[in-house]
Amino acid sequence: MKLFIKPGACSLSPHIVLREAGLACDTVTVDLATKKLADGGDYLAVNPKGQVPALQLEGGEILTEGPVIVQFLADQRPDAGLIPPAGTLARYRLQEWLNFVGSELHKSFTPLFRPGTPEDYKPVAKELIAAKLAVVDRHLGDNDYLMGESFTVADAYLFTILRWAPPMGIDLGRWPNVAAYVDRVGARPAVRTALREEGLA
Repeated sequence: MKLFIKPGACSLSPHIVLREAGLACDTVTVDLATKKLADGGDYLAVNPKGQVPALQLEGGEILTEGPVIVQFLADQRPDAGLIPPAGTLARYRLQEWLNFVGSELHKSFTPLFRPGTPEDYKPVAKELIAAKLAVVDRHLGDNDYLMGESFTVADAYLFTILRWAPPMGIDLGRWPNVAAYVDRVGARPAVRTALREEGLA
């Protein structure tokens, strides 16, 4: 398998899942500005959506969308405990969190990354993010991880998005449970390995 990534982008999430699951997979860096691969290849030929992550399977098929990719990867190694079994209520609870992180947090950061976003809108975006972080903080007051006591693929995604907060001027110290969670997840050996491999350690 090949995982197409941009260091520090949302593709860090499946990269973490790969390392947590102990799956063999190469990572390929993408320049999202030019849509070029490190070898000069055209990334749009791999993923016409032009975004990361994308996962090339052994048979050559391409799977896209981070929340889908992390579930696929975790299902390849069910003994790693990164995802509840399909069809269980716990699986749908995990998908609730994946959707919340994707639609409410991930996309809320998008205006902060765009150079054309009006300056007077950025405080509005940060307040929207703050409201969502308050929800997460309350949940983490009673749970080490999103699903309780066990690290799952949803945590790989949330941790990835939370790492964007400080560079965007959002102090996670406002939410003590969230700040402790980032430290807890960041200390996991597999997470540290993925960060190091992306030059983020």
